[in-house]
Amino acid sequence: MPTPAKAQRWVDLIAALLARRSHLTFDELARDVPGYLTDGSVHAGRPSASLKRKFERDKKELRDLGVPIATEGADGDPDTKYYLRTTDFYLPYLSVVTPRGASKPKVSDRYGYRSLAKLTFEPDELVAVEEASLRARELGDPVLAADAESAMQKLAFDLPIDPDRTPHEHLVPPRRRAEPVTLQLIGDALVHRKRITFTYDSMSSRSTTERDVEPYGLFFLNGHWYLAARPVSDDTIKNFRVSRMGSPRMKNSQLATPDYEIPATFDLRQHGRSRQAWELGDGDAAHAVVEFTGSSGATIAGAQLGTPVNGVPDRREFRVRRMDAFSRWLLSFAGEAVPVSPPELVQTFAEQVQATRALYADDAIPAEIA
Repeated sequence: MPTPAKAQRWVDLIAALLARRSHLTFDELARDVPGYLTDGSVHAGRPSASLKRKFERDKKELRDLGVPIATEGADGDPDTKYYLRTTDFYLPYLSVVTPRGASKPKVSDRYGYRSLAKLTFEPDELVAVEEASLRARELGDPVLAADAESAMQKLAFDLPIDPDRTPHEHLVPPRRRAEPVTLQLIGDALVHRKRITFTYDSMSSRSTTERDVEPYGLFFLNGHWYLAARPVSDDTIKNFRVSRMGSPRMKNSQLATPDYEIPATFDLRQHGRSRQAWELGDGDAAHAVVEFTGSSGATIAGAQLGTPVNGVPDRREFRVRRMDAFSRWLLSFAGEAVPVSPPELVQTFAEQVQATRALYADDAIPAEIA
């Protein structure tokens, strides 16, 4: 939490930027921010270099909090100008469609509020927003839960919603949930670009090892949180299930200095989209070839998830990190999808077929069912 003096400076700085439509230099801004003209640090009517550095820190911290202060010119240059667009800072006017039509908020000309967008919800859309907020609060991430609750409290000022409503239905959590303290540490590491270390229970090797990674992003899939990260000893981005991480800590506590940069080519949304169970894991990906012989819709759709094999139209290639999960998926096609390679997958599939047959053998069925 900022000190009262810093919080007051922040409020004064935001107010000064919003009150003027023109772009302002620091010298012009400082006249409206008393916190930059105190302590005798003004020389010849101009703020000192130490106060300029204080402004630079304030600007960075406000940007980290989501206040989109824009810059015109190079940082540190005395002629650099700063501005804050109302359309970037304020929420749009919110309303909901009723039998009488959409409500019209009162618009004021002052400070350019008339330029703000208007967002109207249909009743069913408003229900979807509420339900999404309730689900987000149940995912186990304390930061996400706090943000969702804060958002609903803000929306409740303009819209007919109950920010404190509890869900009628609850998500069934996995048997092993991600620890809130781990999610919090990962979130801090992502914001400050800090490396983290942790112990990890690997499914691929069935062992617990120490990991040292550069976090790229968190995503939620199939009831679990996953961390997309690059191990410092590897160039491959891997996915770590957060519930299997233990004793997490930052490698370097100096938050002001990033340890790494996330490549501009990395897209978390694309990375986490439509991931299959066999693709998620920390092990190296293997190439698996499967022969699809059936003509059912499920088999045709399953084949489309792989890439064609040159010269063999009935075969598809997959990148697999978890052979057991992939083999179980193939088993669901009831013989219309059979693995060809690698030998490890063929062996796993054969063992699962044998175990499944044994389950449904006559002597395995209770007499009262048979």
